[in-house]
This record gives sequence, C-alpha cells and structure tokens, in this order.
Amino acid sequence: METTAAQLAAPLHPGVPLLGNTLAFLYNPLGTLHTLQQRQDRLVHLRIGGRNQYLVFRPDDAKHVLQENHRNYGRSPAFQVLKIFLGNGLLTSDGDFWRRQRRLAQPAFHRQKLAALTHTMITETADWLAELKQQDRKQPVNVSQAFMDVTMRIVCKTLFGSDAVGKLSGLSSALDTLNYLANNRMLSPIRFPMHWPTPNNKRFRKAAILVDTFIYGVIEQRRKQQLEQDDLLSMFLTAEDEETGERMSDQQLRDECVTLFSAGHETTAISMAWTLYLLSQHPDIQERVQTECRQVLGDGASPAPEAFRSLTYTMQVIQESLRLYPPAWIMSRLAFQDDHIGPYTIPSGDTALVSPYLLHRDPDNWPDPDRFDPDRFRAGGPKDQLHSYAYLPFGGGPRLCIGNQFALMEMQILLGMLARDFAFNPIPNQQILPKPLITLRPNKPIQIRFEQF
Repeated sequence: METTAAQLAAPLHPGVPLLGNTLAFLYNPLGTLHTLQQRQDRLVHLRIGGRNQYLVFRPDDAKHVLQENHRNYGRSPAFQVLKIFLGNGLLTSDGDFWRRQRRLAQPAFHRQKLAALTHTMITETADWLAELKQQDRKQPVNVSQAFMDVTMRIVCKTLFGSDAVGKLSGLSSALDTLNYLANNRMLSPIRFPMHWPTPNNKRFRKAAILVDTFIYGVIEQRRKQQLEQDDLLSMFLTAEDEETGERMSDQQLRDECVTLFSAGHETTAISMAWTLYLLSQHPDIQERVQTECRQVLGDGASPAPEAFRSLTYTMQVIQESLRLYPPAWIMSRLAFQDDHIGPYTIPSGDTALVSPYLLHRDPDNWPDPDRFDPDRFRAGGPKDQLHSYAYLPFGGGPRLCIGNQFALMEMQILLGMLARDFAFNPIPNQQILPKPLITLRPNKPIQIRFEQF
C-alpha cells in the first residue's frame, strides 16, 4: 500500500538504548531543547520516561495543538503529580468539568472586576516598600524570597480579603512545602505511593492539612455570613453556571483557591526576580524604566490605579523578561485520537510538547534571541509582525491562563513602584542560570543591592 503524507512517522531522536531521551531531559532539559531545535525538523519524536512524546517547533503547529485542535488533547500524565495537591482545579482538570469551571471562574477575571483588586495590590506593595526602606542598604536583598513574600500577601488579600490577615506565615510555609515536594516528585524516577509513610509523604500530608483547614474554614465562615466582600472568593461563591444555575461546591472552591494560591504567587514572584536580575545587568534599560516610573507615578506612597496604564516602557520590560524566562517553560498535551501535523502523525495516547522557552528563543522569529531588548515589544515593533503563537508566556487557546491579566497588572504595580524608589545594582560575579522544574526558576536565590533614591 502506498504511504500517504499523513501517515509518515515523525523523525526519531534516538537518545541512548533503553532510556531514550530521559537522561538528557533530566539533566539538561534546556540544552536538549536547543539541540533538538537545530535539527530543523518540523517536529521530533522523543522517548522520555518510557512514553512517546512529540516536540513541535513552529508557532503554527503550537497553535494547532493548543487552539485549532484543542478538543483532541487533554492533560498529560505529568499533571497527575500536580493533582495530588491542586486537586481538580482549572490547571489540572479536563473535558466538560473543566469547561464548566472555566465558565464559573471567568467573570471574576474580567477587567472591571480586576480593577477593584488593583487597590489591594497597590496597598500591599506600598506596605512592602516601607519595610524594604527600613532594611540595611549594605546588605543585598534576596529578591527571590522577597517577591515570594509580597506576592503571597497580595494573592492572600485579593483572594480572601481580611480573612487572610494574621495567617500568612503558616500558610505561606505550607504552600512552599507542597510546591517543593511536588517538584521533587515530578523529577524523581521513583515515586512511592502517597499513602506510604515516607518522610516526604508525611511532610506533604502535614502541609496539606494546614492549607485545607484554613481554606475550608474561610469558605464555611463566608457561607454562614452571606456577606459579599471585594475579593475573588466572594466572586467564586456567587458565580452561577449560566446553563444549569449551579454554583461551586466546597471541594471545587478549595481546588480553585489552592490553584490560584500556587500559580498566583509563585509564577509572578519568579518572573519579578528574573526581571530585576535583567535590569541589574542592563543599567541603560533600568534608567529608562526609573525615569518613566518617577515621571508617571510621582512621589506619593500609593499612586492612583489608572497611572499604571501609562507605564508603557515598564510593561515592555516585563514582556521581554517573560520572553526570556517564561515561567511555564514547557506544556504537554495527551492526544485522544491520532493527529496530523504536516506530513507526520502524533498517535493516539502519545503526548505533544509545546515549549514557550524554545519558541521565545527561536532565531527565525526573534533575531539575536538571547539579548534583552524591551523595544521588541514597542507599539508597531518586531513583536507585532510575528505569528501570535511565537510568544506564549501564559499559554494559548481555550486554556490560556485565566489569571494572565491579574499577573501582568501585579507585575506592573510591583516593578513600577520599586523602580520609582530604588536602583538595582548587581552582585559581582553572581551567575544565575535557569533551572527548569515545574516552573522556570533560577538555580539559586537572586541577590540584588537596592539603592534608595
């Protein structure tokens, strides 16, 4: 029988006997991605962890997987690790359940709703800056941890309002523990069942109980009070399915809250740490940001929310930082049925891989891709001429991150108020490299010397 174009097997990257490409992705995933990109194939067949996986390289093929044929793809087995502590929230659920949850949650993230949360972001940032100004300027600031702290404060207040006051310390530590253990489990070749009494499993259960006790307690209190507050939990509690009139159960509320907690503070904190690291390495760009922020925001402790819309260059810096260090550096999708990309087949039951990190550093779309150049994102600039899926810091298609505008608003407020008040000086000989875990973290805490104006 004659082989048609749609029946061709994708080119295989052989790796090593038995293990295939597992070791390469375990020990040097980003370097492996760059090596594969240089093959100039449309996609490549990999064997990772005993599974067949197909990495796509072109923006139009990423769009095919994430948007045009998205109903053929679901969450890959990798997400089972995240489900252990995130539950069945928007990040981990699939199918009709996911679509219903997305319909229920979406109104809370409309622009007019987010505008009401901007005041909370500004107030929490101002309080954090006041604390920073009291610190010894001779000592560098661990910005990796500092941003974890402030984004936790912001997500707690915007999600739970006044109910979060006084409970941040234990909650933040428990969430960090859950995140750390999930990263370890994701990377470990040996995964003991969660009911086994291993030290890590015991730590996990202890942290999970603390988080659940807090969240279920707040949900129960809100249901009894029946008072609407200006926070995301109130919006979730009152959200009704347009088709059935149903509202979220306590379990669904818990899962969405934990998902927002984890994704809503860690990814923003990591992105902000990378942004300050880049600015400390590029004083000319930093000076442009500082000038804009001082001119636009003035010297008041809490600028008006509408002022931040005028920080156009500051937003370009954030966008370029997200290009170089996208928190979600790779995405995997499980094929329900055979799919065809160009002349190649992705078989049913196998996994398609889309890497924003790779797409963002493709020299065919981004000349001199490793250079930090915020002018790529100026109005009418190079970014506007590219395929829409050449830049995917928040994913794409129906599963585009629901909190993308929340995150961008938060980053603009944090960077705007910081750059207005401080200069960011590098630590000599500090070499920071990306470490791809669940998110694209720095390989060690980023230290910056702050100089107050």
